Amino acid sequence: MCDKPMSKMSKFQVKKLFVYLVLSLFVIWTVGPFIWMVSTSLKHYGDIFTPVPQLIPRDKITGQVYVTLENYHYVIEMKGLGRAFLNSLLVTIVVTAFKLFFDSLAAYAFARIRFPGRDFFFFIVISSMMVPGVALLVPRVYITRLLGLYNSLWGLIIPMSMSVFDIFLLRQFFLNIPVELEEASMIDGASRWDIYWRIALPLAKPALALVAITSFTWHWNDLMWPLVILTDAKKYTLPLALALLASGQAPRPHYIMAGATLTVIPIMIIFLIFQRQILEGISITGLK
Repeated sequence: MCDKPMSKMSKFQVKKLFVYLVLSLFVIWTVGPFIWMVSTSLKHYGDIFTPVPQLIPRDKITGQVYVTLENYHYVIEMKGLGRAFLNSLLVTIVVTAFKLFFDSLAAYAFARIRFPGRDFFFFIVISSMMVPGVALLVPRVYITRLLGLYNSLWGLIIPMSMSVFDIFLLRQFFLNIPVELEEASMIDGASRWDIYWRIALPLAKPALALVAITSFTWHWNDLMWPLVILTDAKKYTLPLALALLASGQAPRPHYIMAGATLTVIPIMIIFLIFQRQILEGISITGLK
């Protein structure tokens, strides 16, 4: 009588152990390259290609642990990644702020304001999501040249100041706001702008946080648009400067890993701090 419960318990423990093993392998597969990247960025060139790979560099004679920050100093000062970091930070912050404002305006209009052809225009806007971004690259470059924004930071900002997906996401949230709140505000004399600014936006903080975090991440890592717009090395963003560094430093992986670490760390910090807001924004906006 006692063997059956024990056998069931042993099967449960085996299944649990198997799940933990699979999850551990997945974590190692995911986090392992990042850890090795940081480790390589702190090594001297002679400590990289060793018969026995070392995660933590040690002196060959004394065995003491030692790291170096010379690689970061080299890529920041000598290779211009410090200036590129500031360019990326400026462009990403301004683009994110513009997208929060313009996308929320468009989303609120499609969700709450009745005007002729509203559903048709929204269908046209959503249909543009089916067009590959590469197909729009040449027209965007042509229009950017006509506006005199080619090879400038504004050329990186203005064409990317709106997102169809963010409009759709925010519209889904605004549709869930009770209409009674707006009707009561209109009775009290509030204008449509007051309702948008004082009621809709404060209630949409989770969705706005999701848009801000995803937009910041996307534009921080964007390489294609700066690659076709910028020709002046002083205006390069961090991904573009890192690509240039990698193309010219093939036998120097410690410099490349230092630049890659500079690129990844801000995104990792943002996700660690705001991961709750990301999950909350996805759940509230109704995305599955």
